[in-house]
Amino acid sequence: MAITISSAYINQYKENVIQLAQQKFAKLRPYVSEEAGTGEAYLHDRLAPTDAVEKLAPRTATVFIDDTWDRRMTTPRTFTHTMTIEHEDKVQMLVDPESAYTENQGMAMARQYDNLIIEAASGDATDGDGTPVTYLPEQIIGDGTAPISFDMTTAVQELFMSNEVDMDVPKVMVVGPTQVRKLLQLTEQTSSDYVRREALQNLSATGIVPNWMGFTWIMSNALEIPTAGELYCLAFTKRALTLVVNQDIFVRIGENPSYSYMLQIFSQFTAGCSRTIDEEMVQLHVADTL
Repeated sequence: MAITISSAYINQYKENVIQLAQQKFAKLRPYVSEEAGTGEAYLHDRLAPTDAVEKLAPRTATVFIDDTWDRRMTTPRTFTHTMTIEHEDKVQMLVDPESAYTENQGMAMARQYDNLIIEAASGDATDGDGTPVTYLPEQIIGDGTAPISFDMTTAVQELFMSNEVDMDVPKVMVVGPTQVRKLLQLTEQTSSDYVRREALQNLSATGIVPNWMGFTWIMSNALEIPTAGELYCLAFTKRALTLVVNQDIFVRIGENPSYSYMLQIFSQFTAGCSRTIDEEMVQLHVADTL
């Protein structure tokens, strides 16, 4: 039995899935560093900061500064998504970029990229020897007893500045829907006394003023829940996390002879993510309440 979908339809379906997964619905992927990787593990070399020394007298012996290197490891993993369509179904719907098949598979793959990033941002990293590197306690703000607030947001910026992160470096804040609602109740975020009127015009679109407090705000329902009624929100720069992609999303469409030659739509990618610069990653432990 021949495949009833032409090559043009198949190619267009592949392009639509990849576009949806990489651009339209991958919320966090544009805000992390991305590298192409090979092999079972990828190592990131890191050089610790050093300080200059004062020369106290002429013709003194040279003072050498010891450099300290370490490594972080990213281990890529493979994720797949497979759907099937009977031949008697309307295969023409595959050509529609807004079809249920395309959107379902594209968004599933995109969410998995975001899950990888959130997992790396919220949990332990791994050093070059495979030993877990726990989250720095000084990079955690809040204890889960208070909701997000204006003061908590300024505390994140203060921590970044204390870590010598330039103020003009783009930063991202990832919060949940309850946090967006809470921000809508803050005068500092909704009043023209604090925010330019032009920016307030975009408030109704996302619930957060664009670039408020120096962050690109992203709402996600995939953030980690440490315990009921609490949430780990995340703030980071692009350098804080590294996404290593061994093989980006690819799609295959063919017949499966084991199941009445039904059409099988398969997509897969191999990637991993790790926290590479701890000082540019902040975790907000908030109460998931108003």
